[in-house]
Amino acid sequence: MFCKNCGKEMNDNQAICLSCGVKTGEGTSFCQNCGNPVAPGAEVCLSCGVAVKNAVNSQYLNGKDKITVALICFFLGGLGIHNFMLGETKKGIIKIVASLCVGLGGILALIDFIKILCDKYVVDQNALF
Repeated sequence: MFCKNCGKEMNDNQAICLSCGVKTGEGTSFCQNCGNPVAPGAEVCLSCGVAVKNAVNSQYLNGKDKITVALICFFLGGLGIHNFMLGETKKGIIKIVASLCVGLGGILALIDFIKILCDKYVVDQNALF
């Protein structure tokens, strides 16, 4: 087995790579089977033909379960609660103000809800919208 972050050989029972300190299975730069570099976004290692497991999982948003975030967005999204969960504090504050002053928080939450269900929602902790 090889580290997917640095490509160094590892024992099968190691929890972290001793060369770079990254947890086993994390990283997308090298093949875990042969240790050769893998092109960004590749689904198969071109050196050995083994399927490359990408670090991106569509079931999670910023470490939170996608279904939970979608439900909270649907029911409490007008107040920006899902934004606070995902670490998007600025967006959450803007949705609270938009709900209280203009009443647009629900519309913004509906847009977020649809994006979450379609896997188009991107967590950006510095963006305002």
